Amino acid sequence: MKMQSNNHFLLIKLLTLHYLLVLSASQDFDFFYLVQQWPGSYCDTNSSCCYPTTGKPKAEFGIHGLWPNWNNGSYPSDCDSSNPFDASEISDLMSQMESEWPTLSCPSNDGLKFWGHEWNKHGTCSESVLDQHEYFSTTLNLKTEINLLGALEDAGIHPNGSEYSLTSIRDAIKVASGYTPYIECNKDSSGNSQLYQIYLCVDSLGSCFIECPFVPGERCGASTKFPSF
Repeated sequence: MKMQSNNHFLLIKLLTLHYLLVLSASQDFDFFYLVQQWPGSYCDTNSSCCYPTTGKPKAEFGIHGLWPNWNNGSYPSDCDSSNPFDASEISDLMSQMESEWPTLSCPSNDGLKFWGHEWNKHGTCSESVLDQHEYFSTTLNLKTEINLLGALEDAGIHPNGSEYSLTSIRDAIKVASGYTPYIECNKDSSGNSQLYQIYLCVDSLGSCFIECPFVPGERCGASTKFPSF
């Protein structure tokens, strides 16, 4: 009788553990940041940039990454070392990757190091929703839904080295997307603030844009430069 009681107690513990593991897996993260960067601002810094072997990227916003985040502002990273980046998984996406997700770091290459970093650090933390191919294809598809440069230029904001108010930049993207972006700036080689990255938030399934549950502290002044490329 005691043996049956112990077995029953052990079964309850195992079922409870299984439930907690399933619950934990479903709460890996709360939303994504889709982060896109302006190449002119990446290159116009003291560290400069290098073009990939395919040549100078297009003068448009390029993907930086799709980053899982929690609602409190923290984020998971490097979640599964047993599933590293494998270029063969995205062989059918390679031409799109080179065009829409170009690398600008020095020394530049074919992008594999950049994409591998994004998968290993961020993508592995979304495995409960997206496998490796889906992670990259989803990001590419999300980028096509909103033309950031087109939205800015429609509002009279052009990459010509002029300064624009942060409010006008934010409003232009909100008009085009329906959602409020987070704007990140960096410093050019002379120390001036310039438009660098634009964050839009995506639901935890990677299926649609949402209003951001959390945004970092501002890194821009009231106005910022939009450099050419």
